[in-house]
Amino acid sequence: MSAVNELREIVAKLRGPGGCPWDQEQDHRSLRICLVEECCELLDTIDRLDMDHMREELGDVLLQVLFHAQLAEEAGLFDLEMVAREINEKLIRRHPHVFGENKLSTSDEVLVQWDQIKKSEKKNGNPSEGLFKELPSVLPALLQTTEVIKQIEKKNLEVGDVFAGEGIKDRSDSLTEEEAGKRLFEIAAACRRAGIDPESALRDYTRKVTELIEEHHRTF
Repeated sequence: MSAVNELREIVAKLRGPGGCPWDQEQDHRSLRICLVEECCELLDTIDRLDMDHMREELGDVLLQVLFHAQLAEEAGLFDLEMVAREINEKLIRRHPHVFGENKLSTSDEVLVQWDQIKKSEKKNGNPSEGLFKELPSVLPALLQTTEVIKQIEKKNLEVGDVFAGEGIKDRSDSLTEEEAGKRLFEIAAACRRAGIDPESALRDYTRKVTELIEEHHRTF
């Protein structure tokens, strides 16, 4: 028996009759924080290139995936095989340059093709999106803002007077990682003194920017 199949059986036993009371009480929502914590611990090992602990943390994340698949299987919704089959199909569909005849040689070409395939998938039944794709609500505000800026640049969106793009470019030309960290730290400290939650402030302002850009495009 493979180690992965053995892990599936262990999870099923923990959930089944005579299993662990704690595991039996869990549901998808109660396990949310566990998944977040395990992912953060894995990211920490990646940042430190700590391979021994990375292996351990990958196992903890894998356990979370199997646990959610087990819960869904018990509810008659889907199982791990269906999860794997769906991602297999997606990877093959989105990599025709590897699994098909359309050969590409650069990462830029791959990204352009990836976007084209995703657009095609939306036309074939997936919900359509506006100017900005919907992001997970639990995504940290700074990552959310960075993703929104990437979308603005990627789609060459006309931003009007929403924010001073040229000013940002001027500041970024000489910006170092240390200086960026210093500025972000100072802003966080200032927010703390002012009684402002920086996560909420940035999330709200980013939403305002996207709304203004969308309004600008509807007008023009």
